[in-house]
Amino acid sequence: MRILAGIFVSLLFTVTTFAQRDRDNRLEFTTMVAHWAKYDGPEYLDFIDEAKPDLVQLGFYGAHFWSLAHTPQYKGYPSHFPVQGFAECGKWFDDKIKALHDRKRLVIGHFNVEFLVGDPDSDQGPRGFFKFYHDLWDEKELGPKPVDDPISLLERDGEGKPIKSSSYKIGGMNEYWGCLRNPDWQKVLKAWVTRGIKRGIDGFIANYFYRHNCLCEHCQGGFRTYLKKRFNKSELAAKLGIKNLDSHVFTEIVAWHKPEESTPLRLEMLRWSQIANKQAFDEVFIKHGRSLKPDLIVAQWNHLSAFSQIRGDERCALPAELWGKGEDYLWYSMGASGYYTDLAKGFLGEGTLQARYLRSAFDDKPFTLGKYESVRTRVAIAELAANGGSPMGFYARHTDPDARAIFAQYYGFIHQYDTIYRANRPYSELTLLYPRKAVHQGNVEPVERFKTHGDELLDEHVLFDVWPDDLSDKGRYEWPKEKRPSSSRFKGPSTVRVSASRPAKSDTEINLHFVNYNREEPPRLKNGKANPGRTPADEKPIAVEGMTADFLIPPGFKVNRLEFITPEEPKPVKVEFTRTATRIKFDVPRFLVYGVIRIR
Repeated sequence: MRILAGIFVSLLFTVTTFAQRDRDNRLEFTTMVAHWAKYDGPEYLDFIDEAKPDLVQLGFYGAHFWSLAHTPQYKGYPSHFPVQGFAECGKWFDDKIKALHDRKRLVIGHFNVEFLVGDPDSDQGPRGFFKFYHDLWDEKELGPKPVDDPISLLERDGEGKPIKSSSYKIGGMNEYWGCLRNPDWQKVLKAWVTRGIKRGIDGFIANYFYRHNCLCEHCQGGFRTYLKKRFNKSELAAKLGIKNLDSHVFTEIVAWHKPEESTPLRLEMLRWSQIANKQAFDEVFIKHGRSLKPDLIVAQWNHLSAFSQIRGDERCALPAELWGKGEDYLWYSMGASGYYTDLAKGFLGEGTLQARYLRSAFDDKPFTLGKYESVRTRVAIAELAANGGSPMGFYARHTDPDARAIFAQYYGFIHQYDTIYRANRPYSELTLLYPRKAVHQGNVEPVERFKTHGDELLDEHVLFDVWPDDLSDKGRYEWPKEKRPSSSRFKGPSTVRVSASRPAKSDTEINLHFVNYNREEPPRLKNGKANPGRTPADEKPIAVEGMTADFLIPPGFKVNRLEFITPEEPKPVKVEFTRTATRIKFDVPRFLVYGVIRIR
């Protein structure tokens, strides 16, 4: 196999022992669902009973709730509330939390941290969030208001005016943004967190972690303090063109921006923006939230797409020591980058590289990928299960009988073989380093090379993991001086991805995961673009036959038997193999979308 110089570092097969829950109190789960719409019908709990997810993201406890639950638009995007009114909708969520707890499901609430819908004034008076703040804030429920005027809580432009937009036009209202650096806005968030905890929620997943070009006093002062700690006076002048930081007034403090328009100062603005957002998250959810509920589950809903950096990814400039610190699981949205296939062009609409990156960056804690996928339900579940993630169902069409049957079948398979999946460890023969150091310097070209090399290795069915290069010296693995002379080899279509793992509590088993993306694609759209399909009936996978494996046995491992399992035929099938001193060879049985070889 071709080794890509400067990209790969081969690994010894000795992987550090995965930290178990009883050692560091990690949250572990293998399946989840999340819904922002159509969660109010009686069939929803029936779906939960059939799929039996470990964790359910349901309900709204942040700015979505307090901006819209009382308005005539309560039924619409984004939250599709089941009933109107704070008390009425709050009671509905109380009852649903209890119903899910009765089913032994963890319940995580969605928590918008800053995106506000409403108008400070109109011919109807204050609307949306501003109506709530002025007239409907209940001090018995939420405690005292932090300030009298909510305008003081908002992000501001260079003229001191609140930043606003009208992208969604919900009820004809505008959109504003609370400033996460503002301590009074943090008090609002803490009041909402407190109320959610009183409702009995197990945790929160926070989203809308965008910092815009806010130039309020908190952002000006916070950025100055950051620069003062990071650079001396001569460095500020030479590197950033700032001669007197104390008197300097920033005309922009950007966050995300186009990489080609970046500068050293803009990179510092982005880095500070993401550090400041993380500090606000920690203050509100970890410090405050866990002071009320020590086992509060906390997570962030962020975006990665196809490794969009500097212009996207809420953590792209975050130092490694802060990346995910104190958080229990990750949600990363892939946006429109992976919800369809274009097989003629070799595009599988997959998240394999993203999953492997998140797994190592987050030290094997639970994570999921949001793929906007409502058609390829099987493969969306399989790729996460195969790569250490938690399959989810954000667009699970639980009102569609086909989708419900697939979730019950595939989640049932994962639960049946829980010891394979829960807190498992990655197994690999090579590591592909993700160039996070270059990104931190504003250079995104290595990211494109990383993606190209990663796709090549996936097509060649190499067993590799992905490791951020700013963590590669942390001692997780032992690094030999010379590359391994050989590796496992798999012969099969490039539409199959091969991954490997070891069970959490066993050193006597290795699991090979095979995920098949091949399908009968719907006819192309009139504009010539790939057609993703409309329902799970359009997934139409094409089964894999004739795949073979030549597996390199790791040192000290003895192979006694092989078994094959798949969701379509979950009863184990014995697999015959031939053996040499260092290798075993076998045929992979036919499978539709997902199959696992258990080497025992």
